[in-house]
Amino acid sequence: MTITLEQAQTMIAVARDKGREMGLKPLSVAVLDAGGHLLAFAREDGASPGRFEIARGKAYGCLMLGMPGSAILARAEQQPYFVAALNGAYDGKFIPVPGGVLVLQGEAIIGAVGVTGDTSDNDAAVAVAGIEAAGFTAKA
Repeated sequence: MTITLEQAQTMIAVARDKGREMGLKPLSVAVLDAGGHLLAFAREDGASPGRFEIARGKAYGCLMLGMPGSAILARAEQQPYFVAALNGAYDGKFIPVPGGVLVLQGEAIIGAVGVTGDTSDNDAAVAVAGIEAAGFTAKA
């Protein structure tokens, strides 16, 4: 069970379309496979160049911890030292906020999408739209 390049590109295109429909700020979208490797990325015109690391970091954290960004944020609020230590263990590669959404096929986690550019909740909403449009289940 893997995400194809075509499916990853669909996730990105639909997330961007949904963002424009919602009137969001310019978005950046990263799609990672289950191992945390980049499958596809897009940064809209007007989005700052540093957004790649944020989008990737939101998705990467979801994969490494097996939970969506919203759950990681809740954990960070309850146990900030633990989440800081985890981020250190992962070389600072994850961003513990909503906008990282797991991609599920059945019960299996097969990847994650990270979106940045607007509020974290809006970022998560467009990620869900992209994931579902590609035929998968989103866990935000």
